[in-house]
Amino acid sequence: MRPLPAADGCWIMGVVNCTPDSFSDGGRFLQSDAAVEQVRQLVSEGADIIDIGGESTRPGASPVDPAEQIRRTAPVIQRARGFWDGPISIDTTQAEVAAAAIQAGANWINDISALRDDPEMVGVAARSACMVVLMHMKGTPLTMQSAPEYTDMVAEISGFLADRAAFAQAAGIRADRIVIDPGIGFGKLHEDNLAILHDLRRFQDLGYPVLVGASRKSFIGRLIGEDPGGRLEGSLAAASWAALNGAKIVRVHDVAATRKALMVAEAIASAGRPARK
Repeated sequence: MRPLPAADGCWIMGVVNCTPDSFSDGGRFLQSDAAVEQVRQLVSEGADIIDIGGESTRPGASPVDPAEQIRRTAPVIQRARGFWDGPISIDTTQAEVAAAAIQAGANWINDISALRDDPEMVGVAARSACMVVLMHMKGTPLTMQSAPEYTDMVAEISGFLADRAAFAQAAGIRADRIVIDPGIGFGKLHEDNLAILHDLRRFQDLGYPVLVGASRKSFIGRLIGEDPGGRLEGSLAAASWAALNGAKIVRVHDVAATRKALMVAEAIASAGRPARK
């Protein structure tokens, strides 16, 4: 397993939604051939991680049966392993789906429920030695945008992530295999998403690499007045801000453009640092 980037680096996680109803690209990669070609494209554009999911988690989305998730994702992962030896993440909350994905070649688990939805998931993760992404979400995709409220949002999210990381470690998942995600857009209002990004460095205090998934999300659309397909510039701004404020991974749809944006942002940031000897 490759180590995560050094202090001044950020990995790019490219998204492949094998779904009919994802908010940004639903239906485009539902067929295995199209999904595999998208993996190939994102790898060629410089993705460090490929995140493959078979269930939409957009606001209002309904759950998808594990067997259907497996049918959508496992063949794509298996075929992708024919040309890509880097990290492949399965985006699921279900242990059965994660186990099938690992058998097919996945070595990351991206669980938006932070190991809460399926009591068997933590065991699958611990036995597999996968990297595990623990995300904060208030409610479920079906309910999460129904007037979420916080008293001290960043503190509440940090406390939740700390608790879930402790739970994971108690079950046998090593600390160096845990990544945390504050969950942009998952049970957050417009202002909440902006506040999370503004205060992103506070999540570093927990001691785990931070993943940010802001790509094409609705708070960007609200700011610039575009539908998901027109949110590239806003997504690049969010990814660059996240990378400069401590994110170790940005989860994006537009890998090539994000790679270029981060190259410039990181070069500007490093210009003020002492030269390495």
